[in-house]
Amino acid sequence: MTPIGRGVQRQAAPGIPLRARTPRPGNLQSCQSDRVNGVGPTAAHQALALLDSWDVPHAAGAVVPRDREPLVHGGVSRLFRVASVGKLLAGYAIMVGVEEGAVALDDPAGPPGSTLRHLLAHASGYGFDDDAGVIAAPGTRRIYSNRGIEAAAAHLERAADMPFRQYLAEAVLHPLGMGDTDLPASPAHSLRSTVVDLARFLRELHEPTVLAAETVAEMRTVQFPGLRGMLPNVGRFDPLDWGLTFEHSFGRPGHWAGTSPSRDTVGHFGGAGTFLWDDPVAGVGVVVLTDRAFGPWALEVWPAFADAVLV
Repeated sequence: MTPIGRGVQRQAAPGIPLRARTPRPGNLQSCQSDRVNGVGPTAAHQALALLDSWDVPHAAGAVVPRDREPLVHGGVSRLFRVASVGKLLAGYAIMVGVEEGAVALDDPAGPPGSTLRHLLAHASGYGFDDDAGVIAAPGTRRIYSNRGIEAAAAHLERAADMPFRQYLAEAVLHPLGMGDTDLPASPAHSLRSTVVDLARFLRELHEPTVLAAETVAEMRTVQFPGLRGMLPNVGRFDPLDWGLTFEHSFGRPGHWAGTSPSRDTVGHFGGAGTFLWDDPVAGVGVVVLTDRAFGPWALEVWPAFADAVLV
C-alpha cells in the first residue's frame, strides 16, 4: 500500500498491526428531532431537542448509536470551529503515522525526557501554550497543553516530510468522507467541521477502518495512570485520566458531561462551546457543536444533555 508520508515504508509498529484505509459510506441523513426513519420519540430525539432551548446563536448535534444509523439535528451543514475537539482528529492522524512506522510513541519529542506518548497524553510537562514553558518533569503531572499537541503534530510533519494539514486530510478526512472538515492553523484548536462529519468520525471509533482496532483501543486507554491535574475552566481531578488525545475522566462529579457517562467514556470538549464523547458501555456516541464560547452556561446544560441521552 502506498504510504501517506513521502518516503515512508508502511509497516506495522511494534504491537500494532496494519489496517487498510477504506473510504466510509458518506450517507448520513439529516433529521428532525421527533421522527427519524419512521421511529417515534426516543431518548436520543428528546436529548437533541434540548439544543433548541439553549441560549446559543447556533447549535447542531448528533447521537450515534453503535447498532443503528446516526440521528442528527440542527444546522447539520453549518461549519463550526470545533476548537479542542479537533485534538482527537489530530491524534488519529498521528496514530496513522505510528502504524506506518513514520513515528513511534516512544520517540523522544518535546522537552527533555518526554516522548510522543507523553505529548499526546498531556504528560510532557509543557504548559498550556508557548508562553508557559516547561512547568513539570515528564510523567509527573497531567498538564493540559495546546503546545504539546502542536509539538506532536510537528514531530510527525518532520518525519513524514509533509505538512500536518495535508497528512490529516489524506490519512483521516478523505478516507472518512469528511469533506467539509478543514485545519486552517493549529492542530490543537483551529479545526473547523460540521456535525455530520464528526458523526462519521464517531462511526469510525465504533468500527475502525482508518486505524486498526487495537490502535484505537490504545488511544482509549489511560496513559500514565494516577496523574492529578486541572481540566481547564472545569476543575481539579485526582487523577485526571487521559488516553492518547482522548480525555478519560468521565462519570465524576464536577465533570463537564456530568455523572451519567460511564467511566469508560472518552472524548473532549472545546472552548468554542463544542463536545464529543463516546460511551462504550451505553453503546452510543454524541457530538454537539455551538458557536458560543464555553462557560458556566455549558456546565449547566451539557450534563442534562448526557442525562437525556443515557436515561
